[in-house]
Amino acid sequence: MTKPPLLCLALALVASAAWAAQTAPRPNIVFIVADDLGYGELGSYGGREIPTPHLDALAASGMRFTDAYVTAPFCAASRAALVTGRYQTRFGFEFNPIGARNADPRIGLPVGEKTIADRLRDVGYATALVGKWHLGGTADYHPQRRGFDEFFGFLHEGHYFVPPPWTGVTTWLRRRALPDGGKGRWTSPDGRLIWSTHLNNHEPDYDADNPILRGSQHVEERANLTDAFTREACDFIGRHRAQPFFLLLAYNSVHSPMQAPDAYLAKFAHVPDIHRRIFAAMLAHLDDCVGQVVAQLRSAGVAEKTLVVFLSDNGGPTRELTSSNAPLRGEKGSLFEGGVRVPFLAAWPGVIPAGRVVAAPVISIDFTVTAQHLGGAVTPANADGVNLLPLLRGESAPVSRDTLYWRVGERHALRAGSWKLLRDRGPWQLYDLAADIGEKSDLAAREPARVAELTALWEKWNAANVASKW
Repeated sequence: MTKPPLLCLALALVASAAWAAQTAPRPNIVFIVADDLGYGELGSYGGREIPTPHLDALAASGMRFTDAYVTAPFCAASRAALVTGRYQTRFGFEFNPIGARNADPRIGLPVGEKTIADRLRDVGYATALVGKWHLGGTADYHPQRRGFDEFFGFLHEGHYFVPPPWTGVTTWLRRRALPDGGKGRWTSPDGRLIWSTHLNNHEPDYDADNPILRGSQHVEERANLTDAFTREACDFIGRHRAQPFFLLLAYNSVHSPMQAPDAYLAKFAHVPDIHRRIFAAMLAHLDDCVGQVVAQLRSAGVAEKTLVVFLSDNGGPTRELTSSNAPLRGEKGSLFEGGVRVPFLAAWPGVIPAGRVVAAPVISIDFTVTAQHLGGAVTPANADGVNLLPLLRGESAPVSRDTLYWRVGERHALRAGSWKLLRDRGPWQLYDLAADIGEKSDLAAREPARVAELTALWEKWNAANVASKW
């Protein structure tokens, strides 16, 4: 049977559009994840004590998001969402494995969940993870079985930045007791080691059964990991400049253990508290290394076809690191804003308008979905993120989703518009973030109808989640 001419024309146009979509240049995508960086530390977010010129330049060259969130207030669960584009509670990855639990074969990103690396590799991207994984420490969960062509880094929650005996750095460690059995702070005679009992716990055994790996092979890395990860990221960019690539550069800075290189510590000699001085040195070091990665994109001739996204995996742990989440309430581990609202930048020369500040609420999984869309990869119908490309281009279209959700055991939260509903093992609290960014005035008693309305939204969302699998 002969097809009508108009139908033939329509089919031809569809085929032509599909071919054009497949052959159109696709951007490189670089996600840079800082570890435990507080909302208020970067100069572009109001920080004044620690210069961050390279990250501030990234903000000036693209977009800075004032109301950007992650899906969990700690590392692993937040990363599980980022690499899948789904709330981690959809598939039972709710908590934060630490220490020996990383080696439990039951714990990791479920193998049935495809990652952004899986999806982009399936459409021709070269993919790499450089840095921290923290989504399973046994064979089934290895990054190279989760869509990454290349992996250089470690599998657990943290790592010392230099190998023993920690040459060239000053190290701050948590301890339960000082050498004399007392409490407070102790400094070694050479000034290179500080013990503090202020948190009444020991520094975790980060390096136990947690080697630096290239692929699955142990390597003897002598460089500071912040430098080593930067070196590996720049090398990957240089080797893959002729093809589309996806790079997840997951620094472990500024996460503990706190170790400051001598040259950076000297820059902050004016900071009286050695605890804060070490943190400042670590952040300045991270900032310089991000600058090196951006410079490598330019040197490789791919800057104008690369989307760069920078974020922290959660809010800063203030008591542990001295990190600032100002002007927000709370810190890492909390569902107050200081635990889940993070510094978030996106730059793409010629596409994202320079110097724009965006106050629309967005969440990390939106960028996962956006990146997959840009790469021509399939985004499944059950994805929770939304495509932000119109927003990134500076178009007036609003974000198509206005409600964000969180669940961590008995702690729950929701943001709808400017309203924040939250409970921490107790009754619901309600805050108007437009008037009260610091979440100081609980309006639940004054707004019972609104609490009921938002609670119903949270309960409906929660019904589509599953219990933690471990």
